[in-house]
Amino acid sequence: MAKSKSKSKSKSKSNSATVHRGPFKTLLRRIRGKGGWTYVTIPKQIAPPITRAWARTPVRASIDGVEWDTSIWRAKTGEGFLPIPKRIRGVKEEGAKVAIAFSFEND
Repeated sequence: MAKSKSKSKSKSKSNSATVHRGPFKTLLRRIRGKGGWTYVTIPKQIAPPITRAWARTPVRASIDGVEWDTSIWRAKTGEGFLPIPKRIRGVKEEGAKVAIAFSFEND
């Protein structure tokens, strides 16, 4: 009796390409109040497309060369919103000029 070979029909990552954006210089901003986030805005011309719920896109981001996995959220204006955790930005605070870059999978 001959053995049959089954072929996997799983989606291959080879169909997607990594898109790189940046680096570009921008200022850190802060949402006022207790627990307010420190963030940067991403110009709508280079903001990634929305790929997940809550208008977000998973990215590999960097601030002044420090990289981490996160998401960029799109605002109604089309700009991107990238929160920068304290553990990533270190001593940098609101008003600091930083270099931002990010990459994402273009499915």
